[in-house]
Amino acid sequence: MTWNDQFLQLFRSCVEKYRSGNSDFHSYYEPEDLAFLKSIGYKPRELFDFVEDLVDGGEPTESTALLVAAVRRDYLHTVQNGQLSEKEVSSDDIPARGETLDNVAYFPRILAKARAKLAGELHPNLMYGCGGDRGFLRKHGDIHPADFLRHVWASGDDDAHMIEYLRQCYSQG
Repeated sequence: MTWNDQFLQLFRSCVEKYRSGNSDFHSYYEPEDLAFLKSIGYKPRELFDFVEDLVDGGEPTESTALLVAAVRRDYLHTVQNGQLSEKEVSSDDIPARGETLDNVAYFPRILAKARAKLAGELHPNLMYGCGGDRGFLRKHGDIHPADFLRHVWASGDDDAHMIEYLRQCYSQG
């Protein structure tokens, strides 16, 4: 089985468990599931957050969850050489919702979350691709969360590159 099929199988299994009323995501995973998630740089809570938002709000779709996981997996194996980071970025470490970059509110926050997501450093209580992130991306050119992650990866720490990218997306959207 390829990793993407395994991801979708696990995702669908978690959706079924959540729909049946089980919200204890810790009970969703067998040891081999946890090993798989670790191999793609994913934490159990990350998968659950996508499951919960899909079941409760209709988005993000399973294909979005897969594409975001693919970017994280690629980053883990390409940039981090398969080595998981031990750093953890908490809500205290990221900009507040109202902070601005280039006069765009929320932009510094989603950039910080995307960079931490790429590195596998988001605290379990933070979600890249949450409702706030999806609203921001929709408003600024209907950007797919995985595409935004790839552009953040390509830009590194260059905020000017991301400002230009956001402007281009917004003008085309």
